[in-house]
Amino acid sequence: MTSGLDDMSDDISAENLQYSADAGEFWAYHGVFLKLQDVVSSASNQSWDSYFDLKLKDRIGMTGAWIPFGNSNVYWSTTRSMARFGLLTAANGKWEDIQIISENFLSEATNTSQSINQTHGYLWWLNGKSSYQLPQSQFEISGTLISNAPSDMYCALGRDDRKIYIIPSKKLVIIRMGEPAENVNFALSSFDNDLWEKINLVID
Repeated sequence: MTSGLDDMSDDISAENLQYSADAGEFWAYHGVFLKLQDVVSSASNQSWDSYFDLKLKDRIGMTGAWIPFGNSNVYWSTTRSMARFGLLTAANGKWEDIQIISENFLSEATNTSQSINQTHGYLWWLNGKSSYQLPQSQFEISGTLISNAPSDMYCALGRDDRKIYIIPSKKLVIIRMGEPAENVNFALSSFDNDLWEKINLVID
């Protein structure tokens, strides 16, 4: 997210990937990460969908499919499949006795990946930091990302308020599906804090 591309549009067509600053100078949540699917496809000599199914989906019993949606490629799935992915991540990439994702990579992915936005790893949002930035904003906000949630939590804050919360200290994975609670497309909303206020009433 430090590519230096203008983040006012999430359109990843070539004409809309506009230089704004040198790489590493600012943090911006930009959909250009979707280009990694093309990189994986080229490197593996197969389609992204085939690679995903072979390396992840079929191995952990997920259901669903990648569907183009506006400027994005969205994985349409079920709550149980999201939970499977969350459990895989919480287990440091191991499913039963098989290492599906590198433990070292997941460690890097779920820790701060750069010096500009403490709350972002590799597409995972990190709680318990002293400040954070939000998509399409260059402002640093003091305080933790989700104040009502455990400080060691990391999470996937998806489109339309779909959530995967992983809390290592509680050995807990929580999935949230359904309609968006607010008029938001992705990442944080006030719903996260409201939801954790309720969750705290039923967990130790």
